[in-house]
Amino acid sequence: MPSETPHLVLVDGSGFIFRAFHALPPMSSPDGVPVNAVYGFTNMLTRLLRDHVGTHLAVIFDAGRQTFRNEIYPQYKAHRPEPPEDLRPQFGLIRDATAAFNVPSIELAGWEADDLIASYAKAVVARGGRCTIISSDKDLMQLICPGVELMDPMKQKPIREAEVEAKFGVRPDQVVDVQALMGDSTDNVPGVPGIGAKGAAQLINEYGTLEKVLDAAEGMKASKRRQNLIEFADAARMSRKLVLLADDVPLPQPIEELGCREPVQETLRDWLDTMGFHSTIQRMGLGLAAKPRPTPRPKAAPAEGEAPTVTLSEASYGPYETVTDFETLDRWIAEARTAGVVAVDTETDSLNARQANMVGLSLSVAPGKACYVPFLHEGKRDLLQDGPDDHPTDQQLDRAETLKRLAPLMRDASVLKIFQNAKYDLTVFRKAGLPEITPIDDTMLISYAQSAGEHGQGMDELSQLHLGHTPITYDSVTGTGRKRIPFAEVPLDQATAYAAEDADVTLRLWQVLRPQLRLRQSLALYEEIERPLIEVLTDMEDVGIKVDAVELRRMSADFETRMAVIEKDIHEQVGRSFNVGSPKQLGEILFDEMELPGGKRTKSGSWGTDSSVLEGLAEQGHDLPQKILSWRQLAKLKSTYADALVEQMDQGTQRVHTSFQMAITTTGRLSSNEPNLQNIPIRTEEGALIRKAFVAAPGHVLVSADYSQIELRLLAHVAKIEPLLEAFHLGQDIHARTASEVFGIPIEGMDPLTRRRAKAINFGIIYGISAFGLGRQLQISPGEARSYIDAYFARYPGIRAYMERTKEEAKEHGYVLTPFGRRCYVPGIKDKNGARRSYAERQAINAPLQGGAADIIKRAMVRLARKLPETGLKAQMLLQVHDELLFEVQEQDAQALADFVRQEMGSAAKLDVALEVETGIGPSWADAH
Repeated sequence: MPSETPHLVLVDGSGFIFRAFHALPPMSSPDGVPVNAVYGFTNMLTRLLRDHVGTHLAVIFDAGRQTFRNEIYPQYKAHRPEPPEDLRPQFGLIRDATAAFNVPSIELAGWEADDLIASYAKAVVARGGRCTIISSDKDLMQLICPGVELMDPMKQKPIREAEVEAKFGVRPDQVVDVQALMGDSTDNVPGVPGIGAKGAAQLINEYGTLEKVLDAAEGMKASKRRQNLIEFADAARMSRKLVLLADDVPLPQPIEELGCREPVQETLRDWLDTMGFHSTIQRMGLGLAAKPRPTPRPKAAPAEGEAPTVTLSEASYGPYETVTDFETLDRWIAEARTAGVVAVDTETDSLNARQANMVGLSLSVAPGKACYVPFLHEGKRDLLQDGPDDHPTDQQLDRAETLKRLAPLMRDASVLKIFQNAKYDLTVFRKAGLPEITPIDDTMLISYAQSAGEHGQGMDELSQLHLGHTPITYDSVTGTGRKRIPFAEVPLDQATAYAAEDADVTLRLWQVLRPQLRLRQSLALYEEIERPLIEVLTDMEDVGIKVDAVELRRMSADFETRMAVIEKDIHEQVGRSFNVGSPKQLGEILFDEMELPGGKRTKSGSWGTDSSVLEGLAEQGHDLPQKILSWRQLAKLKSTYADALVEQMDQGTQRVHTSFQMAITTTGRLSSNEPNLQNIPIRTEEGALIRKAFVAAPGHVLVSADYSQIELRLLAHVAKIEPLLEAFHLGQDIHARTASEVFGIPIEGMDPLTRRRAKAINFGIIYGISAFGLGRQLQISPGEARSYIDAYFARYPGIRAYMERTKEEAKEHGYVLTPFGRRCYVPGIKDKNGARRSYAERQAINAPLQGGAADIIKRAMVRLARKLPETGLKAQMLLQVHDELLFEVQEQDAQALADFVRQEMGSAAKLDVALEVETGIGPSWADAH
């Protein structure tokens, strides 16, 4: 790009230092100097030099704490603590890093780095160029304008006007006025008391500028806000001077001298080697062999709830070792004992853990130090040795002997075993003959406990997010489609690179994510709920639940007969035969031939015929859509349950063994698959039929325990709704009480229809139901439904306040909290699309309640699993579905178990209202429920 149109890239060096220091776990150089911030900064520069498209580049630093702002307000940043001890030596090293990369570094006494950035940005735009600022600092967002943007160095996402408006609610040029009103406790900027981010944005949007807001204050309606605007007007004006960045600072170096320069390879390589950053050397192709230097770890057992102390050393991803003899295996076992921590991963031939055979396993005892132990590879060539292509793969270890040697390590309380998705690997180990592995950590759940809904919890995604590393993919070693080969046929060198890297990445993720549990206040959630639940669910999956195959086949035939009758009726009504299961043909009949109103075409051009469309048509009185819905429900029940359960039944145990998914939902709820037991219709006759097929073993019965109205109880608890609290304390019918409160009629003699409407409102409010949705549910007009909702909020104003408060919390933080501290992230809460934003707001309102219910039943499961063996009852926990637990017990112990479970579930959490648990006993799930 010609020099007269420069693209200047400015790195906010000072801002990045602190972000990198707090984002990365402790690391040390070969000389023992802390270097985690230096490492993060180095990786950022490496990525920047590789990916940026600028013509000019500089890193901007703060020269010191004292600036012109301290003359304006001596208390500015005065309360900021001194930098942590481990960070202080890294300031100079980061400047050394900048020099080693041959990048100009700029600082100027008396001015903050942000002022220099503002001045350089203004200067380059004045020349017709543009500026990219590598930072996500909110204070720099005021600079965004045509030609100037920010780039988040962690997320690698641009920050432009839309992102600023989403954060502050105003344009970038108005950010300074918003900050002046709201102040900034971090920098000790006073602002105006009582005015937060939302209030400040509203004022600026209404009046335009800070001065216009202050001028208008006298004429505002009498309030505390008006009083504060008048009383603290000078503080607001001073705050504006403090937050406004100076864009006229004399430039220490002219832009012409900031042209991008290649680093001197020998200088850079020597510096990286001194720091111990050998994987960076490899990534940059600087030609120095990797020399990982793992720091020995103490063998002492980790304290309860704590991980062993680990100092990270920088290391490359590979090469890794293939273990082909027991002497080498014993050496790795000894190293794991010395380290006190080992990451473990299994390679199998199936995603279904109960059906999977262990093909091999991998171990990692330090970053970059991992191995793969093959058992059942069937490749035609041993790539560990030179020789002819047809040399057989015979250098593998016997699995039984390997597991026998590993067993003491796996039981050793002084060595922490780390997994990614531990439940899967524990099941695989059990099947292979190694049932006892303790203590364990699970990086998937460590992440999930602090970031549910923020991103996926798969290893590859976590690696890219937290390590900046893209692991080898399964497809790259096994192929895809028809060319895919089983992992057992993958050549050993490729299998080792892939499998050992998984263990290596798992260990590194643990080192990064484990310390964040405490910082994000998620440690108790992980230690008391998620981690102990791994073993509980593993046991439940292992036991499974018995199904009546004869009943299922009879049910399938019945569904098929009923479907045929409905299908014949449909064809007669249409006047010809067609494929009832074809959305395309159905759409043409409904909207082209019958010309029913309300049809909408999909992006493919076909008519939409999903359930919402058909339900809408049925509510208008059209008969055919209702018949289609009935046919579809039977078809789904037949294929998903009546037929599939027979196929999924273990022929040996005559049971189905569902797999519980622990890290899928945003709210913390469990889900399940193979089979999915969460979606069986609860209140329909057909759903009851499906549950009839889940039965107890001979001499046993099933016991169901279900939390009663738990989300309404949580709503009363978190929102402090006195009428609801009183109703629950008095044991009243909550729906009748609501109907009485809202509609002004006595509880005694209330007709069922009125109670049903109150029930629909109670549960609808939890899910943020609209007037249209409630009207549709109750088959009344949206206007009448709106009057019900308005009456409800008029009687329970605290619920509306809770809803608004929760939405604001979600918008401010990006997540909401359950009563037990679980973060439930809410993507889309600031979406410009109204429909997506409204959906996210409904999610935010419901998440603390649904998530709180999930936390409570998980706590109950952990308690029950721990205490049930002490009772002497011959019982097993089988299933968890929403707010219900299902047990199998010997018939004579059924009532004792029901009483015990009711007590334990009821005391799983302390709320302002009692937790009520309804129990039932029967030979089938339907009978017990």
